Amino acid sequence: MVYLIFLVAVIVTVVSATKLSTYADAISRLSGLGALLIGTFLLAVATALPEVTTTVTAIYLDNPDLAVGNIFGSNHFNLLVLAVFDLFFRKRKMLSHIHRQQRYTALFGVIMTLITAIAIFATIEIPFLGVGVEALLIVALYLLSLWIIQRTAGDEEEDTFDESQEKEEKYTLKHAIIGFIITAIVIFIAGTVLTFAGDEIAVITGLGSGFVGSFLIAVSTSLPEVVTVWTALKLNNENLAAASIFGSNLFNMVILVLCDLLYEGSLLQAASMSHTVTVLLLLINSALVSYAVFSNRHRRFYTWPSLLMVLFYVLTMLWLYFF
Repeated sequence: MVYLIFLVAVIVTVVSATKLSTYADAISRLSGLGALLIGTFLLAVATALPEVTTTVTAIYLDNPDLAVGNIFGSNHFNLLVLAVFDLFFRKRKMLSHIHRQQRYTALFGVIMTLITAIAIFATIEIPFLGVGVEALLIVALYLLSLWIIQRTAGDEEEDTFDESQEKEEKYTLKHAIIGFIITAIVIFIAGTVLTFAGDEIAVITGLGSGFVGSFLIAVSTSLPEVVTVWTALKLNNENLAAASIFGSNLFNMVILVLCDLLYEGSLLQAASMSHTVTVLLLLINSALVSYAVFSNRHRRFYTWPSLLMVLFYVLTMLWLYFF
């Protein structure tokens, strides 16, 4: 029965998050905000809502492995999505054609992951806040990335949405905002059910919360990002595709800070040491995608960073499964 509940929660989460992305996209056009800013933050936060509910619920269940595993696993899977689509559309050289502003978000993703990796081994607690110093650094970097994108949004090329692809709006701004809020509530409920079911599956199967959180739940809650990237690429919009992934990964790190605030003690140090390998491999993949964004599109073997990212994702899941 728990597997059926999990499956239904996955379907509701994916459908709702996809609808949420549609509303976010409508809000971005109707409000006149920059497409890059919307892709990196509003759309990214919208598709990351399942991670919020599942991770916070894991804290409620006093299961730090499930919480940390979900964040690391989601970020891993998001980068896998970029790598797979980059390989599939290799002739378009997607990662080398995105706006230069996205280099900042990609680089901030590397720095945030490095800070998190260090915090697993050692952290300096801030007594009056009940979190480590890494939490403040992550929040500061996230706000800095928001400021940089906002400041450079005016420089972005006006090719995020091709004029030939414009169509009559289905929603008014008010309709889009109301739909966004209602769908977010549905995702909150579905994400909570997803975590309870995942925690039960971890107990039944004996696979462990680390693997279930990093693979089963993380992949399920990251499926909206897959739909978003695929839709953006069908519209020949590499920028929206990459922005939603980079933005989601940055926001996921902020979720980790939120959960650290809710958890009694240090969340990262309470999690299993198996996550040390997970976060180190995530750091490598984050560095690889940054290299792909910064490097010359005319390199002899264009796809090698994406191929390595797929390999390291597989190694991460094997590590969690066997250890």
